Amino acid sequence: MDWAVIICLVGGGQEINTGEAGISEWLNAVKDGFSKWEIYISPNLTDSEYSAIDSISALKQNCEVKFNSDLHLAVSMRSFRAENVSLFVKNILDLNTEEAQNTLSLISENYPIVLTRDLAKAKGWLKEKARGSERYGLIVSSQAQRLKPFGIDVKSPMNPVNWFLDGKDDVRSSYYLEDVATEFQVQGLELDWACVTWDGDLRYSNDEWKTFQFKGSKWQNINHTERKKYLVNAYRVLLTRARQGMVIVVPEGHLEDHTRKSEYYDSTFQYLKEIGIKVM
Repeated sequence: MDWAVIICLVGGGQEINTGEAGISEWLNAVKDGFSKWEIYISPNLTDSEYSAIDSISALKQNCEVKFNSDLHLAVSMRSFRAENVSLFVKNILDLNTEEAQNTLSLISENYPIVLTRDLAKAKGWLKEKARGSERYGLIVSSQAQRLKPFGIDVKSPMNPVNWFLDGKDDVRSSYYLEDVATEFQVQGLELDWACVTWDGDLRYSNDEWKTFQFKGSKWQNINHTERKKYLVNAYRVLLTRARQGMVIVVPEGHLEDHTRKSEYYDSTFQYLKEIGIKVM
C-alpha cells in the first residue's frame, strides 16, 4: 500500500500548561517529517484562538496545503442544548462585545447563563436547575488563590474520581459544592450545570485582559506571552464545561483586604453584565 488518508480531530484554545503547544505543533510535525503529504485543513485555523498562522505559513513552504471550510466542526456535542456556547465563550475572551451579545441572544433561551456576586445564590441556582442525577459542581481557575474567604481553596487536595462519579450523599462529590475542580481536573470532561467562580487572576481592564498570579502575599503581573495564553485558555476550559447551563460568580471585593480590592473584580463583572448576561 503506497498511500493512506489520515484524519486528525484536534481542538483549539485548550493549551493550559507548559509543554502543550496545540495545533501548531501538529502542523510543524507534518512540515518537518512529511513534506510529500497533501494537507487539507480548515480555514478557521487562521483564527487567533488556534495560534497557528505562523505554522500554516511555514507548512505551505514544504507541503501542498488546501483549505476546506467543511473540515471545521462548528457544533459542539458537549453543549447539546445550544451549539453556539463555545462561540459565545470565544467572543467573551476575544473581547468581541457586540458579537458576544448577538451570540448570547441565540443561546439564552435553551442554555441559561446567569451572573451573580453571591456564591450562596449560585449554589442555590445549581440545585434548583438540576433534575434527577444531573451533575453540578464548582469549578475555578488553578490560579484563583484569593477565593479562600468563600471556602474555596484550589490547593486543597481533591479526588477527581470521587468528585465526578460519587453520589449526592458523598461529601467528596461535586454535588456537595465543597471541593472545587480546576481546569486541569475538568479538561475534556463535563458537567450538566456548572458554577464558574472568577478570581482576580484574570481581570477585564480598558478593553483588554490583565493576567496575574498570586505569589507570597500579593498578585503579580504575568508578562510572559505563553503564560498569559494559558490563563485565558484556563477560563475557556472552565466556561465550556457545562452541558445545560452555568452560573458565573464574580465576587465583591473587600475594603480591608489588599488582595481582594474591588477594582480586581468590578470591571470584570460590569463587562459580563454589559454583554447581557442576566444578573441574579
